[in-house]
Amino acid sequence: MAKKGLGRGLESLIPISNIKDRSYVTEVEVDRLMPNLYQPRQDFDQEKMDELKESIKTHGIIQPIIVRESTEGYEIVAGERRLKAAKEIGMKKVPIIIRQFNNLKTFEIALVENIQREDLNPIDQACAFKRLVDEFKLTHQELAEMTGKSRTFISNSVRLLNLDDWVKKSVASGKISLGHAKVLLGLDDKQLQQEFGEKIIEQGLSVRELERTVNRWMKKNKKISVQKKAVQNFPDLEKELIDRLGTKVKIIFNGKRGNLAIEFYSQEDLNRISSLLLDKH
Repeated sequence: MAKKGLGRGLESLIPISNIKDRSYVTEVEVDRLMPNLYQPRQDFDQEKMDELKESIKTHGIIQPIIVRESTEGYEIVAGERRLKAAKEIGMKKVPIIIRQFNNLKTFEIALVENIQREDLNPIDQACAFKRLVDEFKLTHQELAEMTGKSRTFISNSVRLLNLDDWVKKSVASGKISLGHAKVLLGLDDKQLQQEFGEKIIEQGLSVRELERTVNRWMKKNKKISVQKKAVQNFPDLEKELIDRLGTKVKIIFNGKRGNLAIEFYSQEDLNRISSLLLDKH
């Protein structure tokens, strides 16, 4: 997929000359506008919404809302925050620009607008990337070209969806940073991810402190795991061998290598046990 130049802003999609031309701009009742089905943002920051409402009260809606036609009116392509703010302050009509976009282009523009305005939290952004991959069969490289991000950034972003649900909510709300989240991804157990996530919030751990805490935990539990493996035994098999050989038998196995210890108490005893093992009659 060739690069579309979206990193330069919406002006690359909607030429300024077109916006100034009144034949491209009209006003419609707010009730005729429907939310964007491909809106990547799930949460709207209330403080920013209040600032936007004050701005619209003072200056009006300077940048028209971009829409595409639908069977029931118009679907928003870009500008959902502006519409939401306009409704909340009681506006009946808003300026729009009608464009012809397919589903992919609609999703693309909504995503790029949010990324450029830094309105998306890391989890909403990851969900949007995954949806583009799943619904439109885009590769991470194509997503990188579409959004102006690197392929590595896209891949790391999507990985965030492997986090525990509680951790994802904390990342989305800003309680846990993206740097912390990357460290937590190193833990396969989601319950552990949450436990360490709670420590981040309760103890105010920095990313570096979290890394040290997680590394200490992993080293400690690796030793415990090795010790557990070292004491593996096989009591039933040991009993069978004791009954057959008539002497004490001990089996030790650590998961990779083991030791079979058979006791004897004289040369004669050794010859007897050897005969049994070699099946000599």
